[in-house]
Amino acid sequence: MVTRKVLIVGGGIAGWMTAARLNAVLNRDGRKFADISLIESSEAPSITSGEATTPDIIRFLAILGIDQRDFMRRVGATFRQSSKFVNWLSNSGEYFYHTFSMQRPGSVDRSAQHWLRSNRSVPFAETVSAQPQLCEMNLAPLMLGRSDFGSALSYALHVDEARFASYLRELSAAAGVVHHCDRMIDIELAESGDIAAVRTKSGQRLEADLFIDCTGSQALLSDKKLGVAWVDCSQSLVCDRALSINVPYEQHYPGYVHPYTTVTALSAGWVSDIPLQDARSLRYVYSSEFLGDDEAEQELRAIEGSHADTLASTLVHFKTGHRQNAWVRNCIAIGGASSSIESLEPTALYMIDLAAAMLVDHFPLGDEIAPLAYRYNRIMVNRYYEILDFNNLHYCLTRRTDTKFWLEAQRPERINGRLQAKLNFWQIKRPTPSDFEDQFFPGQPDVRLRPDDLPGDYRSPVDTAGLWDYQDYECILFGMDFLKKECDEWYGPERPDAAVVRHVVERLMLAKQKLPPHEVWLQEFCGMPDYESSVRMKP
Repeated sequence: MVTRKVLIVGGGIAGWMTAARLNAVLNRDGRKFADISLIESSEAPSITSGEATTPDIIRFLAILGIDQRDFMRRVGATFRQSSKFVNWLSNSGEYFYHTFSMQRPGSVDRSAQHWLRSNRSVPFAETVSAQPQLCEMNLAPLMLGRSDFGSALSYALHVDEARFASYLRELSAAAGVVHHCDRMIDIELAESGDIAAVRTKSGQRLEADLFIDCTGSQALLSDKKLGVAWVDCSQSLVCDRALSINVPYEQHYPGYVHPYTTVTALSAGWVSDIPLQDARSLRYVYSSEFLGDDEAEQELRAIEGSHADTLASTLVHFKTGHRQNAWVRNCIAIGGASSSIESLEPTALYMIDLAAAMLVDHFPLGDEIAPLAYRYNRIMVNRYYEILDFNNLHYCLTRRTDTKFWLEAQRPERINGRLQAKLNFWQIKRPTPSDFEDQFFPGQPDVRLRPDDLPGDYRSPVDTAGLWDYQDYECILFGMDFLKKECDEWYGPERPDAAVVRHVVERLMLAKQKLPPHEVWLQEFCGMPDYESSVRMKP
């Protein structure tokens, strides 16, 4: 057995999630395939920032052997059962849910077909899932005692990114990952063009077989040293700024802790509201072409209220796109060094974990690296474009015309060809699982990602439904009134009320008896303070 040296350059959440995943899977049961080290500068600031996750986070914790409740206590985590999208269709206070747990009746799923034939009196997601109403009631997805509520509800978590990284650093160091608290000042290349070593401020020369670039948008190894090109995808998503404000509950407690992420459309983008155990993390993602930074801050503070006037803000510039190849020679870019996309659907931590998981799957046991990198890059670029297209979907279905941003976001030129082919097809056939068997739709362009003959897999990306399947598309499509005009023509104006699946009705009837308020569960199992009582006790 050959043990390969792996050096992760850059800490933060990308570096420590990668270190933890690699170490947990490659070095276990008496085996050691990787000698893992990580270098990060103590000068790097640690900024509190709420992040939403996908349900895959639960599997990540299980792989690391982490107790979920201990984890939630340590990182200030809360439950996330859905995303609630507000004012995306017409800016009239309307909303819809993208939920996780759905109950489909029988062996043949005709729920969407029945809903399209109805008068849409009940939002689609609420006809097939109890979670939208559970979220409206602010209930936790777990009982306080032994569960007898039926099949488990799927959920994700909201986490504090800084505390999450610190927790993983502690676990990884205890499990054998070598931590160099130092600053990289130079990168050495071998004659072959591979990276040979990095030099540090303290005088160390750190060699490795594989180097993982977790230096964020600077991409010090992939971009600055190896010159891997950046593929710009801002044609599909125009936002390029993220302004964040954290609202501590000690300063303002709204009286609840939502078990979901709220995503509210604003004048030039959208704001996410991510609840933690001690604060809410607000992030306004907007386009600098249509809104100045000072104006964005004024808008966000005005919407939040006067209690936000004195709170500090953090502004981040980003550009939507990805490295042409994440894995080049013996260097793999992960996190912001590899790709960037607005977190409309929260995928930042998901993509980090996916990259680490795929590196485990393609970890070189011999001398052949190129074939492994070839497949790794194809998988990662497919998943990136799946996320790009799904985010693009939210914009192209809006009917908002109140600002220049919304007029621009829905222009036909902003809808990429892959997504447009799906929408055209779904106008004559509702989404079903078979749509992701072959992944190519009539009229879908087959355009190489790189129009030259250089070695590599630059085929047009395809949607493999690795993250979102037809049910997820239904939530967004029907939540934003897709096929409304067509259904009026096909089925006439007089149609029956929308029917709710019997299992959903039964679950909702039991919910108030079985499931506690979200904050009560957090107080019971995570030691979250009772902020409501504290507010009442103030003079």
